[in-house]
Amino acid sequence: MKRVTPVLALGALLLAALPAHATGDGPARRDGYGTKAVYSPGQDPRTYRRPPAGYTAVFTENVSRHGSRSATDAEDGDTVLALWDRAAADGQLTRLGAEFGPDVRALEAAMSAVGYGNLSGRGKDELRATAVRMDKRLPGLFSSIARNGEKIDVVSSGQGRAVDSGTVFATALTDADPALKTAFGPARVDKDLLYFHKSAGGADYQKWLAGDERLASTLESVTDQPATHRAAARVLGRIFAPAFVRRVTGGEFSAVASDITAAEAVYNLYAIAPAMSEESPDGRGWDFGRYLAPRDAAWFGYLGDAEDFYEKGPSFADSDITYRMAGPLLDDLFRQVEAKRDGTGTLGAELRFTHAEEIIPLAALMGLPGSEKPARPGRTYTWADNPWRGAGVASLASNIQWDVFRKGDDYLVRMLYDEKEIPFKAGCKPFSRGSTFYRLGELEKCFDRR
Repeated sequence: MKRVTPVLALGALLLAALPAHATGDGPARRDGYGTKAVYSPGQDPRTYRRPPAGYTAVFTENVSRHGSRSATDAEDGDTVLALWDRAAADGQLTRLGAEFGPDVRALEAAMSAVGYGNLSGRGKDELRATAVRMDKRLPGLFSSIARNGEKIDVVSSGQGRAVDSGTVFATALTDADPALKTAFGPARVDKDLLYFHKSAGGADYQKWLAGDERLASTLESVTDQPATHRAAARVLGRIFAPAFVRRVTGGEFSAVASDITAAEAVYNLYAIAPAMSEESPDGRGWDFGRYLAPRDAAWFGYLGDAEDFYEKGPSFADSDITYRMAGPLLDDLFRQVEAKRDGTGTLGAELRFTHAEEIIPLAALMGLPGSEKPARPGRTYTWADNPWRGAGVASLASNIQWDVFRKGDDYLVRMLYDEKEIPFKAGCKPFSRGSTFYRLGELEKCFDRR
């Protein structure tokens, strides 16, 4: 998140939008965690629709984000502890603030033990549970894979947490059905497919991200405004005495943090804490919610969403630079199903493990729910007028799955997003009215696959 000149009108609009999103413990509270929200399956498996009569599952594939993880580094903890130690020495902590430093040190110790950026216990549980539900959703498929000697391919971005996610997922499937052990070959790495935002194929995107003036000015206008400074003061005021907050705001500790970066660091620890719940002292979670009021957590959650929306998601209405590089991944989804139809493939399942930087553009490219609407010309993305939410688009362990069914020479595809049945984009005609099953040929036509 970057800083520039305050934008009063935008701040007023965003504040007006907050009450509907900033209170309670349900979906609105979840929004405040952004893409660090922990995973929650979107549908009760018992409510899945049955495929049309005569159709049998013959293939499944996914694109999954890695599971819950620790923070990628110690920067946020180091930032707030440097301020906390100074305030403690000066006698400038609130009663609640006196508990903050020890809590941060305990969380940082837990993340260091897991390894920064690595899967947490909760992350492994998320992946195991998703794999078991996949097996139960398609029991006939996995039995036939084992019986017919078909293969299951596991491919990842090559980053540790994605590699480990694939291993945990595959192990859970074989634990659920030991006959599948021979179906798995060596796991593969394909950076161009599953880490495209940093591969050669993303060169244009990388150049745009680093140097686009409109992107930079838009994000700066969102972040550095009076509403953000007020939220930062409230966050810091829970931990530090008013005189110390004024010193931070006045720039005395600018070598450590500004008021906004300090408050962002507190928020980032709050946001990552649920992903580390199993590593908490009692195994029940960390109580970092007491250090931010719900409205302030929502505000900083919104700022994170704005950054992800513009840098990775639907972004500006006149540009597709953020998501067109997901084209090869969408092509691969189709290619695997077409190979099954054409009899040229040997796979019963294709399992891919990647990152939010790939899930978010893929969702925008496919027009998945919440990712259909870019920012209108002259209008800034807000929670008030756009449904895009990081927690809904690409939470930790989020996934897109295609199940394929056959009847004779006819193939149907069903899509699940975070395990919820969803329709394909507008313009794609389902098998029957209101169905979530689509003929492969219809999808090829709808997505203009020639």
